[in-house]
Order: sequence, then C-alpha cells, then structure tokens
Amino acid sequence: MSRRPGAPGRPAALAVALLLALAVALSGPLTSAATAGAPRASYNQIVGDLMCTVCHEPLAVAQSPEAFQERGVVRTLIGQGETRAQVERNMVAAYGAAVLALPPAHGFNLLVYVVPPVLLAVGVVTLLIAIPKWRRRTRLAASDPTTAASVLDAGDARRLDEDLARGA
Repeated sequence: MSRRPGAPGRPAALAVALLLALAVALSGPLTSAATAGAPRASYNQIVGDLMCTVCHEPLAVAQSPEAFQERGVVRTLIGQGETRAQVERNMVAAYGAAVLALPPAHGFNLLVYVVPPVLLAVGVVTLLIAIPKWRRRTRLAASDPTTAASVLDAGDARRLDEDLARGA
C-alpha cells in the first residue's frame, strides 16, 4: 500500500491520536459533578478510606462509640447526595486530617508518595549496575586460578598452601 504525497504517515497519525487522548484526559470534566449525574458515593468505599479518630483503626472495622458516630455522619452525608470527595472534605472539616487513612498528597505529606518509588528505582538501577560487575568478577576468578591467589594477602596465601600440602 503506497502513501499519497503529503498524507501523514501512520506514526504521525498515531502521535496525533495519543496527544488528543492525553489532552482529553488532562482537561478534566467539562461540567460539575452535580450536573453530570456523578455516581452516588459508596458507603463501603468511604468508610474504608477513613479512620476512627479515637482508636486509630479503619472506620470500617472500628467499634468505638466515636466510630459509630463517624459512620452515622457518613451515612447522613451520603443521604444528602454528596459525592465521595465532598464527604471526605466534610469529614476532615469536622474531625481533622487524622480522619483520613491516607495523608493528602501535598506539602510534606507528598514525600510519602514520592520517596518509596524513588528508593525502589534507585535499588533497581543499583542492582542493574552491580550484578553484571559481580558476574564478570566471578567469571574472571573461575577462568584464571591465579586471580584467587592474588586476592589473598601473603600470610593467607602461605597458610592456604600449608593446609593444602598437609591434606595431600
């Protein structure tokens, strides 16, 4: 199949389609959640994302009187038709940031989300660099028996020779 002169190639069309999809994904909703008919907040999801402020357990399993009160507030807010984000904002306003199971991803708390992946990436890169070096060193030592003796200091080499002579 030949391409017409001036017609975009397949890679160019794919790039344009990807850029369009990215622009739509990043643009966000064009209408508010209330007018778009956002799905109703799920009680089980919300209480799974909240903590009891007294016993510091997930709200879904906490059995303190405060936990029962917090779950009642969540039910009331859901009954009023609030979205998940609105319920969580109201719970933070009423009980403080300690009610959230996960810290908000801004300020100093952003480190909780950034540091572990960075450490994982550094560890993977370190292993990718170190393993080939270790393998080369092992292959070199296996192929050249004099290398193993050169790693030992003079006293250790002498003791090794004496032990081998006694055993033979």
